[in-house]
Amino acid sequence: MTDTLSNDRSYVFHSWSAQATLAPLTIARAEGTRLWDEDGRELLDFSSQLINANIGYGNRAIVDAIKAQAELLTTVAPQHAIAVRGEAARKVVERAPDGFTKVFFTNGGADANENAIRMARQLTGRRKVISGYRSYHGNTGAAVVATGDWRRVPNEYATDHVHVFTPYLYRSEFHAATPEEECERALRHLRRTIEAEGPAGIAAIILETIPGTAGVLVPPDGYLPGVRALCDEFGIVMILDEVMAGFGRSGEWLALDAFGATPDLITFAKGVNSGYVPVGGVIMSERIEQHFEDKVFPGGLTYSGHPIAMASIVASLDALAAKGVIDNAKAVGEDVFRPRLDAIAAARPDVVGEVRGKGVFWAVELVADAVTREPASPATVGAVKNGLIERGVLPIVADNRIHMVPPCVITAEDAHAGLDVLAEVIGALPQA
Repeated sequence: MTDTLSNDRSYVFHSWSAQATLAPLTIARAEGTRLWDEDGRELLDFSSQLINANIGYGNRAIVDAIKAQAELLTTVAPQHAIAVRGEAARKVVERAPDGFTKVFFTNGGADANENAIRMARQLTGRRKVISGYRSYHGNTGAAVVATGDWRRVPNEYATDHVHVFTPYLYRSEFHAATPEEECERALRHLRRTIEAEGPAGIAAIILETIPGTAGVLVPPDGYLPGVRALCDEFGIVMILDEVMAGFGRSGEWLALDAFGATPDLITFAKGVNSGYVPVGGVIMSERIEQHFEDKVFPGGLTYSGHPIAMASIVASLDALAAKGVIDNAKAVGEDVFRPRLDAIAAARPDVVGEVRGKGVFWAVELVADAVTREPASPATVGAVKNGLIERGVLPIVADNRIHMVPPCVITAEDAHAGLDVLAEVIGALPQA
């Protein structure tokens, strides 16, 4: 471990961090839903790393597919046709709604969103892009400016981006008291923004189907169909970012399947192959891909459709289907996470403001005051995070929230075990 930490701190520059204060975990190996550090400590993974290890660790079918492809063809330029890329694209398209026909492969979610925005601008001849303040779309030029959270501010080099408030009833920007009011008022806010910015200049609206890093903000019924209607009315391309929410995370193949709205472009990454190899892409509706039949798309990537990444997608999608992983995520979410998290919130309403989620995609919002909803202090959030890790559960923390996002293959037994630890740690917090 000494060499691992020494080399890391001497030579590795970590993202989104002040380097001097870092003390990273030393992860040595992983299997299924568990990780081990270099001291041999076992951790039940309630983070899925960056909410991407949907199928868990060490899946033999995916590992074997990667090995087999490496023996056959390790790399190839994207202008050539190869069997595994076409097969991966076909399998991805089969999981999209009717009317989607092709896939443009990228190296990850950020450049998937980057290229979806580029496609919308090319199609419409317009420039402006609307996105949510409570969002994260990646750390490349347009994607990070489409992002709404603090990471956008020091990176605002791209132009023609506009932000709106999307639904978040617990902290409503619209003085709403019900989901219906929140939905109606958020859509009114979006309409007025479109009108004020000039509909003739707006190329796209890009939204995470379920905003993830912003707090697992499941949209109210009617919101995404309402966005679809506004896009149709004003000739705007609708992009749904499924990078985090897709391929099982929400208990659906794509999170959008539960909301009754079909976009024009769908971006994906993370869960499509559980991060075994870097990959992402844009699923294109027929209307958009047909636009480029006779027009050159001005974009490309050296590793677009990389054969090893493609093999990992094929094997992963087959494994997700064969093992019933999507159904498992939905069942564990409804049968274990929802009731257990509701019970934890009910037991400590002084520190748990709200729990929310779908499938294996949950956030526990911690507060310092139940009446004012003042967010919990960093010290309180840190105490919960450290308490979980000390007791063998690895979460993700964002602002005043603990995100409980295990691999989609987690068993009900392991889900209960992890939530037992959460209940113990939150129960031990001082009374507010």
